[in-house]
This record gives sequence, structure tokens and C-alpha cells, in this order.
Amino acid sequence: MTTSTNAFAVVTGASSGIGFELAKQFAEHGYDLIICAEDEGIEQAAASLRRDGQNQVTAVRADLAHYEGVEHLYAAIASTGRPVDAIALNAGRGIGGDFVTQTDLREELNVIDVNVTSTVHLAKRVLPGMVARDAGQVLFTSSIASMMPGTYQAVYNASKSFVQSFAEALRAELKDTGVTVTSLMPGPTDTNFFHRAQMDDTRVGTSEKDDPAVVAKQGFEAMLKDKEKVVAGSVKTKVQGAASKVMPDKLKGEMHRRMAEPGSGSDQ
Repeated sequence: MTTSTNAFAVVTGASSGIGFELAKQFAEHGYDLIICAEDEGIEQAAASLRRDGQNQVTAVRADLAHYEGVEHLYAAIASTGRPVDAIALNAGRGIGGDFVTQTDLREELNVIDVNVTSTVHLAKRVLPGMVARDAGQVLFTSSIASMMPGTYQAVYNASKSFVQSFAEALRAELKDTGVTVTSLMPGPTDTNFFHRAQMDDTRVGTSEKDDPAVVAKQGFEAMLKDKEKVVAGSVKTKVQGAASKVMPDKLKGEMHRRMAEPGSGSDQ
């Protein structure tokens, strides 16, 4: 990558879904990329993002739920010898079900490791270089779930509340630097998320969802414009995001119950 004059970006969770579409936005805007995911699909994603020799895309296969996985990714970033112009901290996963009786502790801890721990870890590695250069753009994938109690997704929503708070705190800390921080807050999006979270039988799992390409485009544009945050997706999602600002937590918790309760998909 050292001979390229393109800007350089890193995207995590980029083998599919919102992460892939974010990487596509960067590629279409002329960035060279390192993209990362734990699955073998990351190689195919990288191949599809290479634009006839106009940009360079490197795939890194790493499980960011583990300390060593994050360090492996950061070693790949550092080995380029290039400054990171932008990073999309997008990797995340969820798990659905009753916390006490239905979910597995290891799965819940994995959600925390991916959504929270790896996000903090990679940010801690990349941001000092950006601040030293007084330049860089950071995009965190949060969620409108960060704004409401996650009945039947208790750990996931809590993890996204952490990401949202973390992003906003970093933005405040870095306000006098050339480093920008933006949080992307999607609603239910048409990705593999709900299947992997074992939520195929829920109302939200069976409902119509937003296009990940639209979500990613809105997030990318918000980052370029240095917006603090953007509720991305359809008009329905944006209305839900606006309502969540004023709705009491108890009511939001009940609303989330209706969407995420196991078996609720058959009630539609």
C-alpha cells in the first residue's frame, strides 16, 4: 500500500451487511482499504471492492472477540506504514432471548467482547496516531437500540448504549483537534444479524427491514460532514429514533418486548 496516493481507511465487520456497504462507500470514493471480519467471506468482499486497479483492498481475517484478534488487525494496519485517514468501527453481533432462562453466558460475553471490548481496544490503538497528525475521521456503528431498554436483547442494547456514550465522549474530548467522531444509529436492517442472534421467530426478525446500502450511505455522508450522529435508514426508522428521545423508558421497554419476544413473529 505504500506507493498509493489514495486516502486509507479501515472497516471492521466488513464481510457483509452494513460493514460491507460502508467499505463499498469508501471504495467508491477512492479509498484504499483494510477490511476485517472473522469469516472467510472477507476475502470475497475484498475482491468485489477492488476497482480495476484504482484502489487497494486488503482482507484481514480475525476474530475481534479476542485480544489477539484485535492485535492481529492492528499489526496489519501498522505494517502498511500509512496513516489511517478514516476508520469505521462497525463489527458487532447480538443475541436474543430471555436473559435468565434462554441465553448462554458465553454468547452474552461474546457480544460484549465484540461490541464493546474490541471497539475500545482498536480505538485505543488507532486514535493516538490520528490525534498526533491532527487529522482523521472515526465512524462508530451504534444503533437506535442504544436509546431503549432491550427487553429480550438485554446485553445487546446495553452494549450499544456503551458504544453510543463512548463515541459521544470521544467527540467531546477531541473537539479541539482535527479528528472527527460520528456515530451511525441504524434501526432494524436487512442483514444476517437477526438470524445469527437467533431471532428469526420474533416480530422484528420477520418484519420488513431497512436496506444496508442506504444505511451505510447515510452514515458515510454524516461522517464526511462531521455530524455527531445520524439515525439512518427509512423514514419509519427516523421517526422511531425521534420518538425514542421523548418516550419514557418503561414504555420503550414494553415496545421492545413486543418486537423481540421469542415467538412474537407468529403474532403478525
